[in-house]
Amino acid sequence: MGSLVSLTQIILSLVLLASMSIEAQGIKSARLLDLYIRDYTFNSFDRQRLRTGKIHSVHLPDNFTGIRVDTVRFRCGSLHRYGAQFKEFHLGIGVSVQPCVERVMVLAQNLGFNWSSIYYANYDLSGYQLVSPVLGLLAYNGGSDVNIGNPFELGILAGDKPITIDFSNITRVANTSGIRPLCASFENDGKLTLKNQVSPHVCIATKHGHFGLVIESPPPPPPLILKKKISPWKVAVGSSVGAAIGSSLLGLLLLALFVKAKKKARMEELERRAYEEEALQVSMVGHVRAPTATVTRTTPTIEHDYIPHPS
Repeated sequence: MGSLVSLTQIILSLVLLASMSIEAQGIKSARLLDLYIRDYTFNSFDRQRLRTGKIHSVHLPDNFTGIRVDTVRFRCGSLHRYGAQFKEFHLGIGVSVQPCVERVMVLAQNLGFNWSSIYYANYDLSGYQLVSPVLGLLAYNGGSDVNIGNPFELGILAGDKPITIDFSNITRVANTSGIRPLCASFENDGKLTLKNQVSPHVCIATKHGHFGLVIESPPPPPPLILKKKISPWKVAVGSSVGAAIGSSLLGLLLLALFVKAKKKARMEELERRAYEEEALQVSMVGHVRAPTATVTRTTPTIEHDYIPHPS
């Protein structure tokens, strides 16, 4: 019966790994990515042989290239008493795991710059850009008697000293660049929290989660207006054509003024002639209009008495 259960678990693991390799490129959710990494990690190790306190690297499928995952198993009591240095994370003395179980599997994720871009779609990073990969610190129940297909997430809470995250070796911003990045904390509810660094490229946190360094995005440069250089001969030709057109327009203007003045003089001459001819009667002589004077007959008078002689 035991061998049958082991064979069933192996078959389920192979099916799960095959489906992960196929579906990796379709992951758009940061939370879904965490679940895939969790399941792959738990199916990659035999927890009965996993040594407590030793860091193990997780070799993800090729579709997850760029992501680095490391895991280590702790006893909850030992982690609380001594703390731990785990990759970029330092868990101080007094750190606790909630709910407390006998053993806890802690995962450290480095999503690389390619996979970290998934956080632009899941969180409001407008006005900021990541200058470091997103680092994740997550914990799951790690007892050997837990069903391999049913790991559940635990909480890591800092004690008197906070959890520190050191980005010194993975950031794109040098210490001498003069730019002071902000610490970004990506919460599970989609909330983004920004805080100042406690020292160059070092951030602090009070619990597990995902973290990164961001800087304000520079404003986009103004559009470049390319000025095409004009050859001298084109300038000369253009000037000549412009001068010719200007001369033509000036000539047309002078001609229009001359025609207008001549027309005005002609109208004045016609008005003068019409005024002079108003006192004369105009009669038609054949087909010609000619001025004529008014006919006035003088009444005849007899200056001398005239007696006709009888014939």
